[in-house]
Amino acid sequence: MGRSSVMRRSRCRLMNWAASDTRRRSRSQQQAFSTSSSSETGKSLNLYSAINQALHIALETDPRTYVFGEDVGFGGVFRCTTGLADRFGKQRVFNTPLCEQGIVGFGIGLAAMGNRAVAEIQFADYIFPAFDQIVNEAAKFRYRSGNQFNCGGLTIRAPYGAVGHGGHYHSQSPEAFFCHAPGIKVVIPRSPRQAKGLLLSCIRDPNPVVFFEPKWLYRLSVEEVPEHDFMLPLSEAEVIREGNDITLVGWGAQLSVMEQACLDAEKDGISCELIDLRTLIPWDKDTVEASVKKTGRLLISHEAPVTGGFGAEIAASIVESCFLRLEAPVSRVCGLDTPFPLVFEPFYMPTKNKILDAIKTTVNY
Repeated sequence: MGRSSVMRRSRCRLMNWAASDTRRRSRSQQQAFSTSSSSETGKSLNLYSAINQALHIALETDPRTYVFGEDVGFGGVFRCTTGLADRFGKQRVFNTPLCEQGIVGFGIGLAAMGNRAVAEIQFADYIFPAFDQIVNEAAKFRYRSGNQFNCGGLTIRAPYGAVGHGGHYHSQSPEAFFCHAPGIKVVIPRSPRQAKGLLLSCIRDPNPVVFFEPKWLYRLSVEEVPEHDFMLPLSEAEVIREGNDITLVGWGAQLSVMEQACLDAEKDGISCELIDLRTLIPWDKDTVEASVKKTGRLLISHEAPVTGGFGAEIAASIVESCFLRLEAPVSRVCGLDTPFPLVFEPFYMPTKNKILDAIKTTVNY
């Protein structure tokens, strides 16, 4: 049975799945996302509502902005585009055929004509049919024309990562594939405020951007989000927890897991510094290097498989620049080198306990 027919048959099921908070986390893990990283006050929003608010602002402030993708006209599987077509019309917010290559190819052309094209890929697992358009067209558009033309107005949104019951076709983390393509940026938020500010920056950035949204957090992550139009800087990591004994680096949904490991390590007298990379390409080497030179140790964690994951690039760069300051080998706690499993997802995931064990091993090396 082809993917098209499978997707159509499962549309109703996916809508019900996305609308329910079936994935469970501990109370302490939910609290890790309840506090805003800014002193600004605003409205309490979950992550998908923050995305919706960012898209609303982008459409309202720039008439050249268009939002399109599979089912976005009625709000999308995860409801991130709810109300946009009613507010801005079906000429600016519209559905596309079930063809990722066509979605991105259309977005490239739209952006090349001076517009802001915000393309949605319904699941990051299905971004691969558009891989050629992204890495061979969008990423090279400016370079191959000697900067005479560009598609810098293109932003590609895609929900990525584990969700508790998605299996191998609705749970993948493909960010490393795109980090190998010079000419595009890769951005992943960890919370509602970050999602809104970073998405607006991506839409307005003069380069094509792939914006991966952690679907695990669409409803789980809630915090105060400023209601006004604001942007957060790209390629600037954030130290969200200061420490002296070991540096932890991650992005997206994995930050909440790492935060819990840091809290447990603190009970054993280990002081952890936690950094949210936010932008993977181009990534903020200076912030990570400064932290590792202080702590002497580095641990990187992501959901994607360990082999060839972006953590390997970070590890290699830090070993090259901080070799004489390292007191232990760089540690990576990542997904396994298998297709993403369904029943065995708990064994696949880089859990709090796995990270905590790696922290202790690295500190006691």
